[in-house]
Amino acid sequence: MGYRVAVVGATGAVGHEMLSILAEREFPADEVIALASSNSVGKRVTYGDDELVVRDLEKFDFKGVDIGLFSPGAKVSAVHAPRAGKAGCVVIDNTSQFRMDPEVPLVVPEVNGQAIAQYAKRNIIANPNCSTIQMVVALKPLHDAATIKRVVVATYQSTSGAGREAMDELFNQTRGIYVSDPIVKENFTKQIAFNVIPHIDVFMDDGTTKEEWKMVVETKKILDPKIRVSATCVRVPVFIGHAEAVNIEFERPISANEARALLRKAPGITVIDHRADEGYVTPVECAGDDPVFVSRIREDSTVENGLSLWVVADNLRKGAALNAVQIAEALIATHLRKAA
Repeated sequence: MGYRVAVVGATGAVGHEMLSILAEREFPADEVIALASSNSVGKRVTYGDDELVVRDLEKFDFKGVDIGLFSPGAKVSAVHAPRAGKAGCVVIDNTSQFRMDPEVPLVVPEVNGQAIAQYAKRNIIANPNCSTIQMVVALKPLHDAATIKRVVVATYQSTSGAGREAMDELFNQTRGIYVSDPIVKENFTKQIAFNVIPHIDVFMDDGTTKEEWKMVVETKKILDPKIRVSATCVRVPVFIGHAEAVNIEFERPISANEARALLRKAPGITVIDHRADEGYVTPVECAGDDPVFVSRIREDSTVENGLSLWVVADNLRKGAALNAVQIAEALIATHLRKAA
């Protein structure tokens, strides 16, 4: 006996990946329901070898649905995720709406899978920010071994993190430059083609952006509240795949060789770290793959017990849809088992 699964925001980039990954991983679903706004009703989306007709989220009754994978935007989740939860559906929400709610677990299965057990308070589990997910997957085995005191991270985040329209803007601006068309800015504050923008989400009173704040508070909630984090989040002219330069200070000594061995054994991580041309992973190579890739592992002599890493992942998969499906898999393995 399988599960009824609703994918909310099914016509978006992350919703598309959720449907694709559910099919790829043969999630035990008797029925998968594609939901979106009224503007998308009647459209067809791909689910494995099948097509699903998109239904209206506003009018949908979640009674009898076991799991809802949500990625419709924070304002929409704020309305419909609690409605689904009250109907008995366990919501795994990819938006920022519930991440810092003390009654909602914020989960990366390889890092704090035990937190899934807290879902019953509101029937909602939050999926972290894409940049946070890949970083904490890499940090977890190192923190367990040597206790992290401080992290300084600079991100290089692809346009897909801002949605399909943002990817289109990169494409259109790039093409426009070659034919001398004027630059049109709609999704970004500055030209994104052939440029980098140190500004993701809104600015806060202390000068950080909300994306940077998310990395700080989410890392503390998921991994350890004692870890100090400083983040600079940058949008780069890449379609898919986020990269991060991560500098870590530990309480105890840990060598690059020790870190490399720990990371090779850790779940969800692939280490490709050869000190030679092409001996590292870039966003182009990670697109479409599931692991968090770690490269450029080296000791930092400027601080006591310091390491530096290069961390890359497909932000639409591990940074969003895959992590949500992995949460769903863990949920049914431990809490929502159905009789055969």
